[in-house]
Amino acid sequence: MPTSNPLCTEEEIAMQQNKMSYLALMISVITLFLTSFAATADTAAEIDRDVDNAIQKLYAGSTAAKELSRVAKATLVFPKIIKGGLIIGGQYGQGALRVGGETYGYYSTTAASYGLQAGAQSFGYAMFFMTDEAVEYMKNSEGWEVGVGPSVVVVDEGVAGSLTTSTAKEGIYVFFFDQKGLMAGLGIQGSKISRIEPDK
Repeated sequence: MPTSNPLCTEEEIAMQQNKMSYLALMISVITLFLTSFAATADTAAEIDRDVDNAIQKLYAGSTAAKELSRVAKATLVFPKIIKGGLIIGGQYGQGALRVGGETYGYYSTTAASYGLQAGAQSFGYAMFFMTDEAVEYMKNSEGWEVGVGPSVVVVDEGVAGSLTTSTAKEGIYVFFFDQKGLMAGLGIQGSKISRIEPDK
């Protein structure tokens, strides 16, 4: 009859404790990473300026985005999101929601991820809200987690080639732009978008 090995059990417990300590350390590092960017928040005027520049560049490079902008109920633009990580990663950015060409409000986007990743990158994205329901959902959310609520479609080169105002049937379409850096796996699923009140 086999006997239990208490030493093995103690070793397993020690390994689990080490893993938990490492995880706690990584969470602290990524929290500090996100907090440092949040602490250097842009003013409303700076966000608006960056959004204007980002929209011009996006429309110059994407016919589909420019066409959707003509019928979209609102557009949420994050000109620059910083993403970094080592095993645990995070990203943070600020942007503005435009309704009828005017800024309705300012928002932040944050996300954390876990997995094999290393490095840093920056990128931007624009969300085109195609229905009034999608706009109201976002406006009324205390903190909207992308993937819950309105349907979201990320537009890649293949989708962009066939996307027109008549074929755009989903609630929200997302375009990425200005990717710089070595990390892979751009995405917004699980990102949390929250209203902010920047300085004027």
